[in-house]
Amino acid sequence: MPYEQLEISSPAPVLSWAGHPLAHQEIAMAKNVASLPFVYKHLALMPDVHLGRGALVGSVIATKAALIPAAVGVDIGCGMMAIQTPYSVDKLSNKLKKIRLDIEAVIPTGFAGNKETTREVQNWQGWRSFADLHRGVRDLERKAIQQLGSLGGGNHFIEVCTDTENRVWLMLHSGSRLIGNKVAQCHIDTARDLAKMARTSLPDRDLAYFVAQTPEFDAYWHDLQWAQDYAGVNREIMMARVVKVIEKHLGGGRKMKPLLVVNCHHNYAEVERHFDEDVYVTRKGAVRAQQGDYGIIPGSMGAKSFIVKGKGNIQSFCSCSHGAGRSMSRTAAKDTFSLDDFLAQTAGIECRKDPELIDEIPAAYKPIEQVMANQADLVEVVATLKQLICVKG
Repeated sequence: MPYEQLEISSPAPVLSWAGHPLAHQEIAMAKNVASLPFVYKHLALMPDVHLGRGALVGSVIATKAALIPAAVGVDIGCGMMAIQTPYSVDKLSNKLKKIRLDIEAVIPTGFAGNKETTREVQNWQGWRSFADLHRGVRDLERKAIQQLGSLGGGNHFIEVCTDTENRVWLMLHSGSRLIGNKVAQCHIDTARDLAKMARTSLPDRDLAYFVAQTPEFDAYWHDLQWAQDYAGVNREIMMARVVKVIEKHLGGGRKMKPLLVVNCHHNYAEVERHFDEDVYVTRKGAVRAQQGDYGIIPGSMGAKSFIVKGKGNIQSFCSCSHGAGRSMSRTAAKDTFSLDDFLAQTAGIECRKDPELIDEIPAAYKPIEQVMANQADLVEVVATLKQLICVKG
């Protein structure tokens, strides 16, 4: 569907691909962001838009000479990675549970980190500049090393999927772990302190910002890029371990040559050129979808997921949604649904079946088919995936 311009009285227009009216709190949050003096052209809202911290999840915020650290969020560099394998789905027969258990054995989940440090972790070049990060996180180097190559919790996951041509795909969702969270928190606190000292009038304290060419901006930009790199490498290390498990079970231990590899952030900021100007683009729960860009749009457990290619829609700042988007908070999901509901909605998927995962029940998310229909002008579908195995954080 084409976007609609929302009837919001703000200096910058708000363009929405949501396809439905926004709730009162969502409208207020969008207006707050669109009222900031440095927002460039307009605010773009993706089809999976929902409440976030300071800015809506599903926001694409282009800015001139300023950045909002809370808009990037606390899981800096969170994103997706997917690999199309050469294996056919029939090779998975009677192996689903064993594969899941093997993946869980080699990749820590939740708050856990690796018990041993592997060479691939030790050799990451980012450790050379760790001492240059915000002083508030410099005591976390050991923890950051332990967690490089770990999944985390919440809605982070590892999946084995099949496409419509019965080809096996591997997919995972994770970010920058504890170190990214702490880096973000340190800079969010600094931005708030600066706003308080300068008596800057803000519609929401989570919209405190840094101005370009200041020491605080430069420090945040450095740490942001470091954490984004950490997140990308984190996914690569985990995917390499998943690949080894799949090679063992489906390839007789022989090396596999992927047919396609995609690794993309959906919580991050970069400098990009839009409308013939270089601007900062913050994607808070959104994927870059420039012409020809590959992206990943996962549905909830039990729903379809999509590998897409960007159409380069300039009005969305060349972006698309990062998933289905929650329609219900985690607390509400736990209050609404039972374990029996969860079992029924994840039938046929090899995953843990316990009460801790009820907040990830598919009914707590928006229908992914509608989300995809609302962004037909943003991306084209390359592959449609169905989950067979899901490892949750």
